[in-house]
Amino acid sequence: MLKINAYINFKDNKCAEAMTFYHGLLGGELSLMPVKDSPMKDMFPAEAQQGILHADLTGSDFSLLATDMPDATIDAQIGAVSLTLTCANKAEVQQKFDKLAEGGKVVHPIMTFFAGTMGNVIDKFGIRWGIFTEEK
Repeated sequence: MLKINAYINFKDNKCAEAMTFYHGLLGGELSLMPVKDSPMKDMFPAEAQQGILHADLTGSDFSLLATDMPDATIDAQIGAVSLTLTCANKAEVQQKFDKLAEGGKVVHPIMTFFAGTMGNVIDKFGIRWGIFTEEK
């Protein structure tokens, strides 16, 4: 089965904090592998040892992967990526929206439109989210 997973490269060693926050929001199982505890630790300088080499948050219907390691191939000119959280109903949209908006920025308030109900936020870690339900 083909599956696409989101992989986030965090700045300023925010991976553990962000992924713990998302774990509280989404549930699932969270695993964090610090550089210093990895088999690859000798490949990284001392200042990288406290960072997260790989994080994995997996639920029944999602996988969110992340790291603190920089990626020199990321091109800011390509454009932003947004994660979309599909909820069961409007109440869940409101709850998830409010939590993601804490310390972040509301881009589009929750609104009902032809396909359902949706709002957009940039969370406190700089990640763009669309929160959606088909319920109108």
